Amino acid sequence: MKARVTVTLKPGVLDPQGQAIGGALHSLGFAGVTSVRQGKIFDIELAGKDAEAVRGELDRMSQQLLANTVIENYSIEVLPEGPPPG
Repeated sequence: MKARVTVTLKPGVLDPQGQAIGGALHSLGFAGVTSVRQGKIFDIELAGKDAEAVRGELDRMSQQLLANTVIENYSIEVLPEGPPPG
């Protein structure tokens, strides 16, 4: 099963990397950019077919390693299985 965990800074947490990216975009001529917040995406493949069990496993992974839950939020998306190859 495939899944995606997206980790972002909580509102109100300073984001110096996002500010630097926003400044760089502005200096490149992208004047319409008013704010940038950076984050992380983890694409994970797991054994198993039970989406709720996989979601629970991903939740534990996120809380223990993937996200610093003091300053970051995370969301979990279990991706639909594609057609079998061939």
